[in-house]
Amino acid sequence: MTKSAAPLTSVYQLASDYVDRFAELDPITGTGLGVPGHDAEMTDFSPDGHAAIAALRRALQTKLEAAPVVNDRDRIAKDAMLEHLALRLELYDTGEHLRVTSTIGNPAGIVRRAFDLMPRATQADWSNIAARMALIPGGLAGIEQSNAEGLRTSRPGARRQVLESARQAEAYSGQTEGTGAFFPGLVDAFDHSGVQSPGLRTDLETAAAAATQAYANYASYLKETYFDGATERDAVGAERYQLNSRVYNGTILDLEETYAWGWEELYRVEREMAETCRKILPGATVNETKQFLERDPARSIDGVDQFREWMQDLQDRTIAEMDGVHFDIPEPVKRIEAMIAPPGGALAMYYTGPSEDFSRPGRTWYPTGGKTRFPLWGEVSIAYHEGVPGHHFERANAKYLAADLSRFQRLMGGTSGYVEGWALYAERLMGELGYLENPDYYLGMLRAQAMRSVRVVIDIGMHLELPIPAGERFHPGERWNAELGDEFAMARAQFPLDFMKSEVTRYLGAPSQAISYKVGERCWLEAREQSMKRAAGSFDLKAWHAAALNMGPMGLAQMQRELAALYRAP
Repeated sequence: MTKSAAPLTSVYQLASDYVDRFAELDPITGTGLGVPGHDAEMTDFSPDGHAAIAALRRALQTKLEAAPVVNDRDRIAKDAMLEHLALRLELYDTGEHLRVTSTIGNPAGIVRRAFDLMPRATQADWSNIAARMALIPGGLAGIEQSNAEGLRTSRPGARRQVLESARQAEAYSGQTEGTGAFFPGLVDAFDHSGVQSPGLRTDLETAAAAATQAYANYASYLKETYFDGATERDAVGAERYQLNSRVYNGTILDLEETYAWGWEELYRVEREMAETCRKILPGATVNETKQFLERDPARSIDGVDQFREWMQDLQDRTIAEMDGVHFDIPEPVKRIEAMIAPPGGALAMYYTGPSEDFSRPGRTWYPTGGKTRFPLWGEVSIAYHEGVPGHHFERANAKYLAADLSRFQRLMGGTSGYVEGWALYAERLMGELGYLENPDYYLGMLRAQAMRSVRVVIDIGMHLELPIPAGERFHPGERWNAELGDEFAMARAQFPLDFMKSEVTRYLGAPSQAISYKVGERCWLEAREQSMKRAAGSFDLKAWHAAALNMGPMGLAQMQRELAALYRAP
């Protein structure tokens, strides 16, 4: 359960009403947020549905601008929400929601993933699942309407994204070799749930068949109807990229400076990786050390179930060791579940937050990509990123703070730069705190840093078609394109081939989201350094973390302003 809610100011009341109304208009997001009451409903993904959400945002913007501010918490909450609304309305006005994309922003994938979050304990829970599955054909039809409107108004998606979205839909509908359809699996889960209702089972079976066929039809639509109108061009250009960057990061970046900084960070991390490899396998190169760590049976776990159990144990152990020492972790936040992700989506590990009342816990999701053997050297820091002190601690802690934060801040606030920046900062922090003393695991953290630095370089480089530096050994002087992005990611990100191919497609479909990790970490580190200087010898890291996170999620520019005020110069 959360802390008892504080009396609502005008700002906080508007925030709470907005969350409720948003969940009504977008029940799929409502399920993700953990807002009860809409699990049997489907979002309208048609142009009319998007217009209704835009109208809701404009109405709130007007009311919020006129709302009085009674204290600092009100001010912070109001500023964060106004920025959020303004940026999403600007994005809506450009028609970005009408373009086909894949992975992160793909609404068909978001619909499928919502079923991972729905409770399955009671007959009522399963009735909700059956009702929502039955609405999937209409939901996907709304997506097609928006896609068609995008083509009509000269806002085509890129062909690479179209094919990836079709591939995902085929996986969900069981058309991918070696992968069963997702929705009949829910019927199997019902059969093992202990709930007895022949009529409900029939409803589930009928709805699962309709949902499966709807995803197969959507895949066919993308390949046979939409594809010819899509664009070959992957790059979005500087104007669209900068707008997306403001949405994902909540700040205005000098993109060319950030691009140059990404190269500097990559070179720094590569030097440190070489030094760390000498501690693991003296005389070996980075690639030779990686191969050693990947192949050593003593450094791996065999079996998907065994790996999930290892991940769960690591999360539980980390929470127990950190609580009261480096962080004060509220009791509801101590519960986290390690899960194996269903096939079909991107191959990156991800996190889903708890429901508003914590009846659904926060969960880490690991896509195996068909693997059954798991070398551990690269998994530890990723577990810290997704769990504690990373996403789970920051996201679940915000939901817990009902006495301090508005409902919008707790459930919908923040930017990718803030959220992912904190999680990447958390990986580095665990190294500082001594949790990565094993050089295997420290190398794993550096590999993650290298990949996030590669993201900055190729994401900005590909979308702005910038030149590769003349002094770089990789295609010096050439201008970035998707093919060079693929090649560079394989060579320098230090992750497996299939993973990085999935990642580059993701970057091209979500311009600037990929840079938010390193950009956000940079802001967190700079804010901490400035606070340490202001506090002189009285700086307390645990207290600083608590004060920073207790202000709630926000954009990076606002975060830096607010954190600068935490400590005054003596």
